Amino acid sequence: MTLEELVACDNTAQKMQTVSEAVEQLLVAAQRQDCLTVGVYESAKLMNVDPDSVVLCLLAIDEEDEGDIALQIHFTLIQAFCCDNDIDILRVSGMQRLAKVLGESADDNSEPRDLHCILVTNPHTDSWKSQGLEEVASYCEESRCNNQWVPYISLLER
Repeated sequence: MTLEELVACDNTAQKMQTVSEAVEQLLVAAQRQDCLTVGVYESAKLMNVDPDSVVLCLLAIDEEDEGDIALQIHFTLIQAFCCDNDIDILRVSGMQRLAKVLGESADDNSEPRDLHCILVTNPHTDSWKSQGLEEVASYCEESRCNNQWVPYISLLER
C-alpha cells in the first residue's frame, strides 16, 4: 500500500466512526422528540401516508439476517420508495448496539421491537435537528456522489 492509500483508509475509518456516532446521537435525540418510527411494517405505513415527514431511513441488518429473503424484499421496496421520495437511506449493522442506543432491554419479557427499519421524521421544532442529522445527511449525499446509493455504517459496541 502506498502512503496515500493508507491515509485514505484511515480517513474513511475515521469518517465512518464520526457518522456512526452522529447516527447514535440522532436516534437518541429523535426518540426524545417522538420522531422515530420503528419496524418494517410501521415504517411502510408511515411512508405511504406521509412520506414528506421522513428525513432518514435506517435499514439495520446483521450477518445472520442476510439470508432472510422476506426482509431483503422489504428492504428493496423501502429503498425504492425512499429513492423516489428523496429520503436519505443508511444501511446499518450492529443490531445489539442499536438496541442499546434505543433503550431496548433484553431482560424484558415483552416482544422485542423490530429494529430492522427505523424512520426519523421531521420535527416540528428545529431544536434537535443539528444533533447528528446534518452529519448523516452530508455522509449520504457524499456517498451518492460516489455512486453508493445506500451507504453502509457499522455501529460498534462500546
